[in-house]
Amino acid sequence: MLRTRWDPFEDLRSAQDERNQDQMNRLLAHALGLHGQWQGTATDGSPAWAPALDISERKDAYLVTVELPGVRMDDLTITLEDGLLTIQGERQVANDSSDQRFHRVERRYGAFRRAITLPAHVQADAVEAWFEDGVLQVLVPKAEEAKPKRIQVRPGSQRDAIEATPPTS
Repeated sequence: MLRTRWDPFEDLRSAQDERNQDQMNRLLAHALGLHGQWQGTATDGSPAWAPALDISERKDAYLVTVELPGVRMDDLTITLEDGLLTIQGERQVANDSSDQRFHRVERRYGAFRRAITLPAHVQADAVEAWFEDGVLQVLVPKAEEAKPKRIQVRPGSQRDAIEATPPTS
């Protein structure tokens, strides 16, 4: 029979290591100019979190998919202003009971904010969003000028085209 020795201070050392890692992450994020784009501790010392997201591009639109488990739809706000798509909200503590003692809390709670800079050519008035099973999807249609266009190739040279163009006065 294999015996392992229980160390009652293991979790305390682990928590200290996590705090040290959070401090290193915050310093690195600051040095790289990634303010507010990593998951760690907020500047005021309270836990902060940023939901994971994917951004994909189709011919006609951009699709932003955000994982928001435990967030209620009523706690979400989505705005698009000057090419900046902002998704913000709050995840409430699931069970804040005074008769319950937590031994470990790894999930993040509280307010979050993600801001994504989109290309200039989008249809801001046609943005749509869906929220189902803790996943938010935001569809941002491209403007007509941003969609790929096929260029017709003509026979001849550039010189022929320039010579055929009438001078402007």
